[in-house]
Amino acid sequence: MSTMSEARFHDLVDQVQTTVEDAFDDSGLDVDLENSSGVLTVRFENGTQLILSRQPALRQLWVAARSGGFHFDFDESGSLWISDSTREPLGEMLSRATREQAGEDVEFPGV
Repeated sequence: MSTMSEARFHDLVDQVQTTVEDAFDDSGLDVDLENSSGVLTVRFENGTQLILSRQPALRQLWVAARSGGFHFDFDESGSLWISDSTREPLGEMLSRATREQAGEDVEFPGV
């Protein structure tokens, strides 16, 4: 179990969600971004979505994509969110999911 404080956890999730929003804003992709109650929903033109939600009790960031659900833990040594099952960094997973769902390459620097 993580010893991370809840405040730090929320700060880290806020930070990554802002970075993801900025990456989509800069990408020129036609997406609808909604951040409500700590849940970031990315809706693509074709109706598919990516959902980034926080799980404070577990100190995890969960991502729902067309390809499935993914749970990420924050890796302090690398300062990255890493999938607890595949060890894939969050940025790589988001790039892959965006390519699968929108057919475009979007980079998520520092994620």
